[in-house]
Amino acid sequence: MNRPVLSSDKLSPEVAAYIAGYHQKTVNEVASAVTTNKVVVVGMGINPFVKKARAALTEAGVTFKYLEYGNYFSMWKPRLAIKMWSGWPTFPQVFVDGKLIGGFKETVAALKAGTIAK
Repeated sequence: MNRPVLSSDKLSPEVAAYIAGYHQKTVNEVASAVTTNKVVVVGMGINPFVKKARAALTEAGVTFKYLEYGNYFSMWKPRLAIKMWSGWPTFPQVFVDGKLIGGFKETVAALKAGTIAK
């Protein structure tokens, strides 16, 4: 099931161009990391769930690429662009084999199920 997204025909050309370019460098950086690394954690400083996800992966011996974008007090716009791109509303965002598996809770479940290999 897909979540509803405003149809592109409901966007003015100016709005469509703005959305497409919104922190495009950041989105491209994340997309590139997801393409070139088996496991990627996208996070932010201060967030305890990001730290817990990274610790769980490290404890399991899983190598991962970590990308950090600010904290609660900075870089909220680049993080918003990442959320718009992925459709996931929170951090961390954990990708395995190019697929978003979710956040901390989903990462722990995947580790327990053995679906994230070392």
